Formats: sequence, C-alpha cells, structure tokens
Amino acid sequence: MKHGKKMIAPVIITIIIVAYFLTVAVGLYFVEDAPLALKAVLILVPLALAGMMIGALFSRIKEIKGGEEDDLSKY
Repeated sequence: MKHGKKMIAPVIITIIIVAYFLTVAVGLYFVEDAPLALKAVLILVPLALAGMMIGALFSRIKEIKGGEEDDLSKY
C-alpha cells in the first residue's frame, strides 16, 4: 500500500471525532428529565454527524488512492 502513510491521519482523526460523537449520544441517552422528542433529536444529531464523518473519511481515502493528495490543488 503506497498511500498508507497518507491515510493514517484522516483515519485517526475520524476515530477520535466519531468516538466523541458516540460518547455525546450515549451521554444524552441517560438524561432522564428530557422529553422523548427532544431526547431523540439530541441523540440523532451526534449520530448523524458521526455518519457524515465516516462518509468524509471514505471520500478522502478514495481521493488519496486516486492520487489527489492535495485537496487545495482543485481550487
């Protein structure tokens, strides 16, 4: 894998951020006094953000494998 070193940083950052979002979602799950609708929204937002972060990681890995190491070169 010739692009392995370039993928390490995005993977590590994604793991950290997704772990944070999951921690927030689990923490909000245990809030007892919140109405169910509010609780659902407060849990779904971090889960959606975690999903988008994973999607961005896959997109970035595809860019790196395609030879686009520098995103700024497009602009």
